[in-house]
Amino acid sequence: MPVEIPVLQGRGMTMSDQLARHARKSPDLPALRFEGTGRSYGELDERVTRLARALQERGVRAGDRMAVLALNGMETWEAYLAGVRLGAIVVPVNFRLVADEVAYVLSDSGAVALVVDTALAEVAAKAREQAPSVTITLTIGPDYEEALAAAGAEPLDVAVDEDEPAFLMYTSGTTGRPKGAVLTHRNLLLHAFSQITTLGSDPDDRVGVPGAPLFHIAGLAGGIPPLLLGGVHVLLRSGAFDPVQTLDLMEREKVSSIFLVPAMWAAVLAVPGIADRDLSSLRRVSWGAAPASTTLLRALIDAFPQAEVITAFGQTECSPVTCLLRGEDSLRKIGSVGTPILNVEVRVVDDAMQDVPQGEVGEIVYRSPMVMKEYWNKPEATAEAFAGGWFHSGDLVRQDEDGYFYVVDRKKDMIISGGENIYCAEVEDVLAAHPKVGEVALIGVPDTKYGEAPLAVVAPRDPADPPTAEELAAWCRERLARYKNPRDYSVVAALPRNPSGKVLKTALRQEHSAGSLVAEPAV
Repeated sequence: MPVEIPVLQGRGMTMSDQLARHARKSPDLPALRFEGTGRSYGELDERVTRLARALQERGVRAGDRMAVLALNGMETWEAYLAGVRLGAIVVPVNFRLVADEVAYVLSDSGAVALVVDTALAEVAAKAREQAPSVTITLTIGPDYEEALAAAGAEPLDVAVDEDEPAFLMYTSGTTGRPKGAVLTHRNLLLHAFSQITTLGSDPDDRVGVPGAPLFHIAGLAGGIPPLLLGGVHVLLRSGAFDPVQTLDLMEREKVSSIFLVPAMWAAVLAVPGIADRDLSSLRRVSWGAAPASTTLLRALIDAFPQAEVITAFGQTECSPVTCLLRGEDSLRKIGSVGTPILNVEVRVVDDAMQDVPQGEVGEIVYRSPMVMKEYWNKPEATAEAFAGGWFHSGDLVRQDEDGYFYVVDRKKDMIISGGENIYCAEVEDVLAAHPKVGEVALIGVPDTKYGEAPLAVVAPRDPADPPTAEELAAWCRERLARYKNPRDYSVVAALPRNPSGKVLKTALRQEHSAGSLVAEPAV
């Protein structure tokens, strides 16, 4: 009789499989570092297996959604890898969200399990009251460690197809309601391979991604290249960003590559005595997720002459990087987001999907095996995103004569503040529900610390009884994560509109001196 060949087992190479490969080959090599301690590949692999078994014993199966609401830490990375090992779909949850917002993510994803940090247990408990699908919880701490100790360490016999969903990353759109971008195992692995090939990496790399929490796509994707190569993933604890602590980490852990958002780099460069630090191990510094000024980029180049300065551009739905500006072009093409990486094809098109002439502004659209599979349970939004056979980014760009791209505006109504996406419609919906608010528009204005910050322009329901900034701030604090709260409030008689009735946000930005949100190329 012919022998049946287990096809999936012979083809599988997920993040979890990569971990197991290095655990078999080099079990004693360091895999993770966090606050002075760490895990070897052998230790990490065993703990991931035990956690996967503990979750399986509690009822988590392949295809189930497993949410993780946790601060940065080794257990968070273990939870991601354990979910992948089970064939579950991991749902990272932003730990800055309030209970109502967490509940939406849990309910929309249909999560059956939740791994939660002790510090976030109260928020999780409130969220679960509105998310009946969650029947399994595991709290990081004694509960978590006891579960691992009680579970077996024998390898799991679970075959995971590379084209199946691996992560469900929530990213909002102009409707204000978050959408879950479905990223497959193949999406993420090909992104890591493409990045490694484009930039060049090796097993000696010690990669730090403190500029993005692990719930963020940059935090997730940043940890995969060292996992593939057998390098070290260096984590920084969550909380208010501390530039001195970050420099301490870079020096102590001999970090070779690190990603920070522009506001963080500005804070790091302002630390006294930075020139006296031993940062000789640093070979690459990268930034992204928000606009950076040419002044900051020049300061980065001057501060780290031995390191290549990299500009990364992309979005969650693309796993995330689509374009990079390499070190040799950092000054020559300053202000550009570079050129497409390996496995990414781009076009710049108008609303009719016609290519615009070089130098003119249009939307950048993508075709790539790194582009998400779909938006979770949103077929109409998925169809719109892939209209014409290309993925629509919502970013407006222009291309210069050498093929380098410059972002000039955002087609989607979004503000990026300190690397966090703030979606105007979501904040506007909250403010519009205030009894004294007649109408509201949210715009981004320049901010020296965060790049840009949200400002709410409000027209009162009753001109004789307008809301105060204090009233509006208190209203938002109760209903929105802190980073989404407007920095300022401006009360006006009416919002400017065009003949069709659409609010003229361009006029509001000019009135409030918003200016350009993206650095222009040097002339």
